[in-house]
Amino acid sequence: QVQLVESGGGLVQAGGSLRLSCVVSGRALTASNMAWFRQAPGQEREFVSYSLRGGTTYYTDAVKGRFTISRDNAKNVVTLQMNSLKPEDTAVYYCAAGDTAYVLTRVSSYDYWGQGTQVTVSS
Repeated sequence: QVQLVESGGGLVQAGGSLRLSCVVSGRALTASNMAWFRQAPGQEREFVSYSLRGGTTYYTDAVKGRFTISRDNAKNVVTLQMNSLKPEDTAVYYCAAGDTAYVLTRVSSYDYWGQGTQVTVSS
C-alpha cells in the first residue's frame, strides 16, 4: 500500500521560511515523478512544483526563485523548501506521486496523494 505523509506546515510571518517534507512508503521514490500542489479555501487545487525521476524540476511562476523541490531517494523523502513566503502562499499543501510523463502540472496526472499540511502566512 502506497502512503504519502506530509509534515512541516505551520504559521509563519510574511518573509519567513518553512520546509515541507513528504515521506513515501510502499513505493520506491526512484520509480516516481513527485509533485507538490496546494489548495486555498474555496479554490481548486493548483500545481506548485514537480521533480521527475530523471532529476528535472519545474515550478509554477508564482513560486519560482522562492521555492525549491528536492528528493532523497535513499530515504524516500521529497522536500519543498519555501522561502520569502507571502500571504498568498497560504493553503493546504499536498504531496503527490505518479508515473505519467505528460502534463505533469495537472492533478489527474498523479495517482497517489498525501493528506496535506496547512501553511498559513500572516501579513
